[in-house]
Amino acid sequence: MAATHRRSPLLVTVSTALVLLWVVIAAFPFLWTLWGSFKVQADFFSLADWRNALRGTFTMAQTGSAFTGQGYEGAWVQEEFWRAAMNTMIVVVCVVIISLTFGTLGGYALARSGFRYTFWLLMIALVFRAMPHITLVSGYLLPFFQWNVWGHLPTAIIVLVAINQPFTLWMLHSFFLNIPKDLDESAMVDGCTRFQAFRHVIVPVMWPGVITTGLFSFLLAYNDFAVTAMLLSQQNQTMIPKIASFLGSTQVEGNVMFAVAAVISATAPLFVLILFFQRQIVSGLTAGAVKG
Repeated sequence: MAATHRRSPLLVTVSTALVLLWVVIAAFPFLWTLWGSFKVQADFFSLADWRNALRGTFTMAQTGSAFTGQGYEGAWVQEEFWRAAMNTMIVVVCVVIISLTFGTLGGYALARSGFRYTFWLLMIALVFRAMPHITLVSGYLLPFFQWNVWGHLPTAIIVLVAINQPFTLWMLHSFFLNIPKDLDESAMVDGCTRFQAFRHVIVPVMWPGVITTGLFSFLLAYNDFAVTAMLLSQQNQTMIPKIASFLGSTQVEGNVMFAVAAVISATAPLFVLILFFQRQIVSGLTAGAVKG
């Protein structure tokens, strides 16, 4: 019996090689950008010899060292990228808190409801989730202009919550369905109200699902470009539109190395976040995928 379950050495070798190949291909763009962020533009975008980016030929000639932090200094100090980072944190935190609050309450209510309209509410939410983001943005533009609130952070928060809410509702609804109703009923038999049973019994059980949903909500708001670029003014830009502004346009020359340094600055926190919450993410996705 043990021999039948023994893995073939060839299969293990091929699988390991494919995984390593995928890791190299997936990680190469980030590692190359990280390396290039400490070079000058003439090295990083050298057309004559790509090895200049490795040796730092022009970086050495211009700065006296093979590495330089001019890109980071220019982005964070000269162009005040720190303001965009603060705006991003404000938007992200508000979107996650609001989305999880309404998504948790709504998902629990729909999961415990026995009415037929529950299915149609979820279908309507799915339709809104499938709509292009630009549709919601265009619908909000006119009232935002009329109320003179366009360009401020709350405008982006409102639209991002509207875009994200159907997703959180669906995901949290599926998590609540996997929690037996007996837990609610037992808590209420012991004297808890419906809300007390929800707060003290149900939420602790499905906490991994809340963290997983919150992380996806975080990524949606953190990486958004279309909504924030259209609804926020130049002074209130978040990180992604700010990075795009470093590239310039056909009329205005940009500074590509500022953008390269800013890309690394915006991507590094995501790696830390994923590593920190990896166990909760795996357990949350597993709990949402397995019934019972």
